[in-house]
Amino acid sequence: MPSSLLLEVPALADFNKAWAELTDWLSLLDRVIKSQIVTVGDLDDINDMIIKQKAALQELEQRRPQLEELITAAQNLKNKTSNQEARTIITDSIEKIQSQWDEVQGHLQSRRQQLHEMLKDSTQWLEAKQEAEQVLERAKVKLESWKEISYTVEALKKQNTELKQFSKELRQWQIHVDVANDMALKLLRDYSTDDTRKVELMTDNINTSWATINKRVSEREAELEAALRLLQQFYLDLEKFLAWLTEAETTANVLQDATHKERILEDTKEVRELMKQWQDLQTEIEAHTDIFHNLDENGQKILRSLEGSDDAALLQRRLDNMNFRWSELRKKSLNIRSHLEASSDQWKRLHLSLQELLAWLQLKDDELKQQAPIGGDLPTVQKQNDTHRAFKRELKTKEPVIMSALETVRVFLAEQPLEGLEKLYQEPRELSPEERAQNVTKLLRRQADEVKTEWDKLNLHSADWQKKIDEALERLQELQEAMDELDLKLRQAEVTKGSWQPVGDLLIDSLQDYLEKVKVYRAEIAPIKENVNHVNDLAHQFTSSDIQLSPYNLNCLEDLNTRWKLLQVAIDERIRQLHEAHRDFGPTSQHFLSTSVQGPWERAISPNKVPYYINHETQTTCWDHPKMTELYQSLADLNNVRFSAYRTAMKLRRLQKALCLDLLSLSAACDALDQHNLKQNDQSMDILQIINCLTTIYDRLEQEHNNLVNVPLCVDMCLNWLLNVYDTGRTGRIRVLSFKTGVVSLCKAHLEDKYRYLFKQVASSTGFCDQRRLGLLLHDSIQIPRQLGEVASFGGSNIEPSVRSCFQFANNKPEIEAALFLDWMRLEPQSMVWLPVLHRVAAAETAKHQAKCNICKECPIIGFRYRSLKHFNYDICQSCFFSGRVAKGHKMHYPMVEYCTPTTSGEDVRDFAKVLKNKFRTKRYFAKHPRMGYLPVQTVLEGDNMETPASSPQLSHDDTHSRIEHYASRLAEMENSNGSYLNDSISPNESIDDEHLLIQHYCQSLNQESPLSQPRSPAQILISLESEERGELERILADLEEENRNLQAEYDRLKQQHDNKGLSPLPSPPEMMPISPQSPRDAELIAEAKLLRQHKGRLEARMQILEDHNKQLESQLHRLRQLLEQPQADSKVNGTTLSSPSTSLQRSDSSQPMLLRVVGSQTSETMGEDDLLSPPQDTSTGLEEVMEQLNNSFPSTRGHNVGSLFHMADDLGRAMETLVTVMTDDKALE
Repeated sequence: MPSSLLLEVPALADFNKAWAELTDWLSLLDRVIKSQIVTVGDLDDINDMIIKQKAALQELEQRRPQLEELITAAQNLKNKTSNQEARTIITDSIEKIQSQWDEVQGHLQSRRQQLHEMLKDSTQWLEAKQEAEQVLERAKVKLESWKEISYTVEALKKQNTELKQFSKELRQWQIHVDVANDMALKLLRDYSTDDTRKVELMTDNINTSWATINKRVSEREAELEAALRLLQQFYLDLEKFLAWLTEAETTANVLQDATHKERILEDTKEVRELMKQWQDLQTEIEAHTDIFHNLDENGQKILRSLEGSDDAALLQRRLDNMNFRWSELRKKSLNIRSHLEASSDQWKRLHLSLQELLAWLQLKDDELKQQAPIGGDLPTVQKQNDTHRAFKRELKTKEPVIMSALETVRVFLAEQPLEGLEKLYQEPRELSPEERAQNVTKLLRRQADEVKTEWDKLNLHSADWQKKIDEALERLQELQEAMDELDLKLRQAEVTKGSWQPVGDLLIDSLQDYLEKVKVYRAEIAPIKENVNHVNDLAHQFTSSDIQLSPYNLNCLEDLNTRWKLLQVAIDERIRQLHEAHRDFGPTSQHFLSTSVQGPWERAISPNKVPYYINHETQTTCWDHPKMTELYQSLADLNNVRFSAYRTAMKLRRLQKALCLDLLSLSAACDALDQHNLKQNDQSMDILQIINCLTTIYDRLEQEHNNLVNVPLCVDMCLNWLLNVYDTGRTGRIRVLSFKTGVVSLCKAHLEDKYRYLFKQVASSTGFCDQRRLGLLLHDSIQIPRQLGEVASFGGSNIEPSVRSCFQFANNKPEIEAALFLDWMRLEPQSMVWLPVLHRVAAAETAKHQAKCNICKECPIIGFRYRSLKHFNYDICQSCFFSGRVAKGHKMHYPMVEYCTPTTSGEDVRDFAKVLKNKFRTKRYFAKHPRMGYLPVQTVLEGDNMETPASSPQLSHDDTHSRIEHYASRLAEMENSNGSYLNDSISPNESIDDEHLLIQHYCQSLNQESPLSQPRSPAQILISLESEERGELERILADLEEENRNLQAEYDRLKQQHDNKGLSPLPSPPEMMPISPQSPRDAELIAEAKLLRQHKGRLEARMQILEDHNKQLESQLHRLRQLLEQPQADSKVNGTTLSSPSTSLQRSDSSQPMLLRVVGSQTSETMGEDDLLSPPQDTSTGLEEVMEQLNNSFPSTRGHNVGSLFHMADDLGRAMETLVTVMTDDKALE
């Protein structure tokens, strides 16, 4: 928007700010709506999202008055301005925000409607899915109940009938699966923008299971049909085979008879014809070998099905008969061949036949060895098993041949006489007939034995190999099943893992829910570890049994282990990311506070969780929030308030409003504190605990005052303020009592309710409080004005005098109860007077008095009204009163009454009577009878030390500030002295009522000097102090060293006296311990040394207290600088030269209008507990010297300049040292 328009129509700036805030909120709400994705099919997730949408709609409706107010404000602006451009801009802005409002509301409503429809559809789908899963479970149970296929007609018909019935049921159940699929497709189609992976996964599982069931049914149906065909064909094939077997047996018998005719072997032609017929027979036998094996195998299957029945016995007999006839036929065929081959060279043929068998056996043995080793995966071993089964069939087929050959050799050797063998064997050398016969016998017998041995060995090796194959098959099958089960579980887990949204896309409020889900998921997949171990154990067993797994299985194992490890790593990483996100962005994090600053500022967090702020424009950092810095700068505007209690209260009131603590009731604060279990007041709170408690407080305030509370900004600024008050060192921890004191002091509650609550925090279980506990409370309370630089006006940071005053009020009881504490607080003690004044300031903000200010003529008077009790009908508004302005004829020390609420007729009559009475009193009466509205307490220089609670670490201050604070403190003490016990010796016109008149005496000397000689800035004041600073510090150090030397000399003197009397030597001072004295003189020496040590410790403690007290007045110097720079003309107009922060206007009774009397500084000294309200009668010589130095520091001549004022301040510091010396010396003498 053009800046010229903003200048012309100033109200446009506020309108634009409100418009921008509402627009940004609507944009954020719209983005949140679009980013909120739910899991389709998850009813809990959908219901949670519906609740969130409902809450968003309610929040939108709650903000509707804000929209209406904005529209009304826009209409008013349009009516008030005649600038057409401004009217157009306002109209466009309103139309835009109305459109945006309607759009966001439409998105919310449509999304809510969509979620309701999704909930309905998801419910229907879950019901359909449940029915489909029930159907699948019934089908699986049915499949598992199937028995092995029986090879009987009745059993096959029964199984086929059951299968058809099951298929019919499956067709009926298909409807449930189709309904579930249709509902799933509808969800996937209608809600594709949400997370549909759950629906997809469950639908795929259902369809896969359903397809598997249908496949099993189809396979079962094919198996039954094959079994039925086999059963029908078996008996036909058996009859056909038996018929052929009968024909083959007849042919074999004929050939056998022909070969046994006499001299048949001598007819070569006949032998060849018979051999040809034998070959034809042998060819038919070999052609029917496979038929025989199939019939035998199928017969065995049918036998197992017919076990125990008569049909089984009949079939068994037929199969046995078939096997016997088949074996006999093969034997006959071999005998026929053997007989036909029998001739004069028969032994040679037997020898060649045995050699062929040995070669075959050796070949098969080599073939068996080549089958090793056992394969490393299931398909390889299954292939080896099939190969070996074929190998065994070949052995079984060859068995009759080998047995026949061996039998032929045996028969041949048994039938042939030695004479016949003698003719058959011809050796190249001449042998006897017996030797030739024996050689033939040995050769054939040896070869037959070798064939027998090799045959037995081959069968043994085959059986052993088959055993290894069977064991490997069983173990590989177990391994494969375990790997398949593990793979299935890992795939399911990986599908769930794949459905995880990136952590950056998750809603902050849902981080904890997602974290819990991941932890539950980790617990659910924990059993997979057992599967992984089981698979690895099975794989390890193969290594120990000399079976090497195949590269495929090894790769599968490595892949499964890797996937499991990656899954664990992914879960751990997911949990870590969620933990970090929850820590950095969750409800307990500080992330939501990052919106409390605007560019170029950025909120950062130190390692101890303390926030700090970065200005990227100036590349600087600071502890204070930018808004807090602006607030502190704005508080400087209140420095012109004349009276310190009101100045402090008005600053605190502005701070209270900025922190929105004026909206916080005491009950709400207590509820928040109880909610976070902050009951141990001695414990400390870290930053996160403070933020959590403040967030609870401000969230509740936001619900009650929606448009007034910005939660992140308020939490951040309140945290900033609490750290400034109680943790200036930024350690990141403050005490629970400090936190309660700060929050309760500025909350909205009755004053006495606050007193009761704070007293309860430090009281014991019996309801009583001792000095130490009260000191803790007052210490934390005084830190609040101390942070504003106003502590000097309330007795300083040392709370010991206040504690002593309270217990003196209670007649020095060791413990006090709540009633006595309340009575004492009603007197408004100096250290706590700022709190009741704060309440009066808050009460007077909206007060409207029907009276006119006699100075500025304001009517009606808003805020405080001050009515004179010296003049009739004389009223002053708070602005004039706080600035010290008076009308002619009225003095500041005249009595006045303050009203923070409109007056009643009774109060008017009472005030009239008081004015009438005061008309007859003189000025000297008012000067001699000042009326304090608060209870003065002893200053830091009086009384014994008591335990002071440890405060939060404070930042170190420059020594220059300490010196300036020291000077300001002495000025306040001097002004109090002049206004209290010196009143009797000073005339009323010369008495100094407050520090403003005191400084006026100094500044009057500047009237004759050139303005050029006056300092123009605080820097000039600091420069003028630089030259004196070093000397002052050296003097202090010299004094301390001198005192230390005196103490050492005294110790040496005592030690020498001790040694002269012959006593045991004294230990060095650090090691000195009390011992039993040998004589009264020893006891006296030890007591004296003890007193010296105590005196030294007291001096050091008091010096530390003085330094801590003086460090609090840095801000006082700043105001003094400003006042010194003001021209004299302003001073004359306002009726006084300068203002200073230490004068307070008090009231005599907190429940009545206050009788005001301008009195001295609130850091005034009183001389003892009996002289609180009356001046002392005499003083010591040392004190008279101090007062003389103080009086000499303020000459009445006007010839001095500002430079002399600083020299006087230096003299004032020296007078302070003299005062300390006098008091400590007196104390030592006592």
